[in-house]
Parts: sequence; structure tokens; C-alpha cells
Amino acid sequence: MEYLQTIWQQIQKMHFTDYMDIIIVAFLIYKFMPLLRSTGTARVGGVILSVLVIAGLTDLFHLYTLSYILNQFLAVGLIAVVVLFQPELRRMIDHLSSIKLNRFLGAYKPEQEMEPVIAQTVQACEAMSRERVGALIVFARDNRLEEYFKTGTIIDGKVSEQLIRNVFFPKAALHDGAMIIRDGRVTAAACVLPLSETNRLSADLGTRHRAAVGMSEVSDAVVVVVSEETGAISVAVCGMLKRHLAPQTLERLLRNELCPDNTVQEETLAVKLRQKLQKKEKGDNTNEK
Repeated sequence: MEYLQTIWQQIQKMHFTDYMDIIIVAFLIYKFMPLLRSTGTARVGGVILSVLVIAGLTDLFHLYTLSYILNQFLAVGLIAVVVLFQPELRRMIDHLSSIKLNRFLGAYKPEQEMEPVIAQTVQACEAMSRERVGALIVFARDNRLEEYFKTGTIIDGKVSEQLIRNVFFPKAALHDGAMIIRDGRVTAAACVLPLSETNRLSADLGTRHRAAVGMSEVSDAVVVVVSEETGAISVAVCGMLKRHLAPQTLERLLRNELCPDNTVQEETLAVKLRQKLQKKEKGDNTNEK
């Protein structure tokens, strides 16, 4: 009870600016946590958090030698973090510097403009799968992927089935590489992606699939692959590869990943409709009795 009374007394002493301070900090944490998680900097945060926890334990248990070593490490810790995690930090800085203000504040709603993009992409992938044409399509999300645009050719065109198929036509100049779609437009093509070094991938997968998984490991992008050998459609998300997808499954997966708000809304409407039908059936059965 004394503890609760102390908390209540502290709350009574708080002013309006204190509440504003707490709200702003909570909002920033809420917005920045997904950004840090999606840019592959979890390793950086994990290392820093581990060092801080160990440092606290050494002070608690009076481990003077270990505490001295950790203090020396912390003295140059910032430089060590910059040197060891330079690629991750660079990606994070590039990502944060390119985020639009309306996207950060939550005012950006990509669902409506992504609907035709998904439909055109699925149609193109279905045709390329049937014709055994290889393709590698990257959907950028919070990560803006600026550094990968430099490796390809800027297009900035409207997404259409014809454009996608023309880019990946075997004799086309831009077919050998990845297409990047950002903000509902084909931003670049013939881009070079990082290859995954994981051993979990099947040995029969080629460079396209490893590039797709590699991109999904270092960013929050959704990557679609069409195999040139088999025509199979696959999708890489968060380092995981989902293979042999039907066009309907591909469309549903892209909607789930790129239009989550619409998916939730559709599921809610479906649940409500199902409940109404069940109530109606119960009412009819009651009337029959």
C-alpha cells in the first residue's frame, strides 16, 4: 500500500508538461521500434543491451575485475559499434532519412493504390510462370532501398502487366536483375540484390531465389520470384521463402503483406456476415419448429 501511495503522490505532483513528455516519448518509441526491427539493427541493440545488463550485474555482485573490463569497453563502445555494425547503421540512417513525414505519422494509406499494383503483378507472374520466364520483383515497404536503386536503371513508371513482362523478357536489356516497386510505381529495374548465405535453402535454388531471401533478410521488403526453370512462383518475406504458390495464393499473400488494414477489414466484414447468416438460420429453424 505504501508503494501505491508513493506512486499516487508522484502522479499528483505531475504537471501538464510531464504528461505531454510521457506521451511524446511513448509515441516515438512506438514508431521507431518497427523501424529498428525492420532494418536489421536488432543485432546492434542486442549487443548494447547485453553489455548494459552485464555491467549492471557486475555492480550488483561486486565483480570488480569484470566491471573494470566492461568500463574500458564502454569507454570505446561507440567506436566499436560503428566499426562492427557499419553496414547495419548505414542502412538504418538511409532508411530514417528517406521516410516521409506522413508515413511516420501514420497518415499514409497505401492500400488503395496497391490494389491495382497487386492485380497487375499477379497477372504478369501467372503469364511468366506459364511461359517459363524468370522474374524477380521487390516490393519496398518502410525500407526505402535507396542503395539498391544505384545498382540498376531508374524507370519510375506505372505498374502494369505489360511493363513487368517486357522488363523480364529474356532478350530485354533489363531482364537480368531485380525490379523494385515502391509507392505503387516501378521505381527501378536490373538492380543487384544481396545473396543470402543461409544453409537452410534447398540446393536446387538458383541465384534469383537466394537474392530474394537475401533482400528479405536485410530489409522488410516482400520479394516475388518466378523460376525460369520450373515456372514456380515463390515469395520471400523476413528471410523465409514460400514456394510453389498458385496465382490466387500469391494475390492473397501480397494483400496480407502490403494491405494489412484492408485484410483485417475484409476479415471483420466476413465474420459479421457469417454471424448474421447463422442468426438467420437459427431464426428460420425456430420458426419451423
